[in-house]
This record gives sequence, C-alpha cells and structure tokens, in this order.
Amino acid sequence: MTRLSSAFPSDRAALVAFVTGGDPSPADTATILDALVEGGADIIELGMPFTDPMADGPSIQEANIRSLGAGTKTADIFAIAQAFRERHPDTPLVLMGYANPMTIRGADWFAEQCKAAGVDGVICVDIPTEEDDSLGPALRAQDIATIRLATPTTDDARLPAVLDNATGFLYYVSVAGITGQQQAAQDSIAAAVAKLKAQTDLPVAVGFGVRTPEQAADIARVADGVVVGSAIVEIVGEHGKAAGPHVRDYVKSLSDAIRSAR
Repeated sequence: MTRLSSAFPSDRAALVAFVTGGDPSPADTATILDALVEGGADIIELGMPFTDPMADGPSIQEANIRSLGAGTKTADIFAIAQAFRERHPDTPLVLMGYANPMTIRGADWFAEQCKAAGVDGVICVDIPTEEDDSLGPALRAQDIATIRLATPTTDDARLPAVLDNATGFLYYVSVAGITGQQQAAQDSIAAAVAKLKAQTDLPVAVGFGVRTPEQAADIARVADGVVVGSAIVEIVGEHGKAAGPHVRDYVKSLSDAIRSAR
C-alpha cells in the first residue's frame, strides 16, 4: 500500500478520479486512464462493470451497460489494471465495484489477481463491515487496502465498526443517495470530515455529486481527498473513443482548482 499511503500530500488534497473499466470498450480504457493521469489525478478508481450497480446513478449505470455490451469481463479489468501499472508504476489504482464479481471465484483468487495486476486497494460497495470476512482478510493478506465507505447516516455507534480493519483511506459519501445526482452543503461536509478525522488517522476523501472546479476546491479546503466520477463518466459517454483529450482537460481543471484551494 506504499503508493496509496503516499498519495495524499500534506499541503493539499488529492484528486481521486473514477471511470468504469471497459467503457466504451476494454481496448479504449487505457487511453482514458492515461488522460486521468495526464490531467493530474492522484489516485485512479477503476470501476468493475456489474449488471446491478445499486449505489450508482444513471451516468454510471449507463457506463456499466456500455462496458458489458462491449463484452468486458473480469479478466479484462485485471488486464487493464496490469497494463496501467506497467505504464504508470507510481500512480495508485483502486478497484471499485460490487461483491458478486469480486467473490464469485473466491476471495483468495480475487485478492491474488489484484496483487498480480498491481492493484493498491479495493472498494466493495455492498459488503458491510459485519461481513468483512467474506473478502477483507484475503485482501489484507496480499497487502491490498480495504477502503471503507462512511455516509451521513453513519452515526457514532456505527463508525467504529466501519473503521475496524479499514486501510488506505476512508471514502465519505457526502449524500444519502446515488452517485452523480446531488451534492451536500459545504457546511455539512466540513462537519462530517471533522467528525471522521477525530476518530481515524486515515485520509478522508469526499465524493458523490462533485462536478465543478469550484466544488472540488471547496471540499479540498476541508478534506484530504476529492472524488469525482459521474462527471468524468459522462464525458466518456459523450465522446466515446475520442474522450481522452476531453477527459484530460476536465481533470486538469479540477486538479488546478484543488492544488490552489489552500
């Protein structure tokens, strides 16, 4: 987890950028990932396409459909990850997705594939902390971070369980809803981040609903990281194979805003 632990600079927030693997096709994903790095993303989240992405809004749902329609398999995601690692040896790569593709062949198999591909961390949306033993130990045995989600409904009684065995960073979902549809008020984000940081030494990255450089800068003033996904995925949906330069320019606008926020 060395790459991931060093990805949050002490003097600014990190930019965490999400795209769906295999969108618009497995062959085209490399160009889009390269554009994220060129634009200034500090950490990459690579989404594993799934038929029922229950936490995601229409933009990422449509990206999953495009990816699966292009024939993307789990093997393709690992191939994309391994090729990315060869091109970008220092940029952290996190797989984000749902339990079924991660556990259907067994947790040990999945963790070993992550290790072989150079994956630094995993976010599994629908495995609650009470069921950590279904995937977490296998990941940690391979030194793969188990990145947990906290939400506005994570109260003081629940938070210790969320933090138990959490590694890498803590992802704060700033709204009680699906991706890309709304953004929480800045005051509520600041208060939530302060509460979380009082309970953990892990970096806290904030996502869901971040679209503009101004929004990214506001969050960067109070959080350790800013997560942007749906807005990037929409650019891929609009431009398809030609999305690379558009993604790079948009991510650069976010990165510039974050770097100047403090």
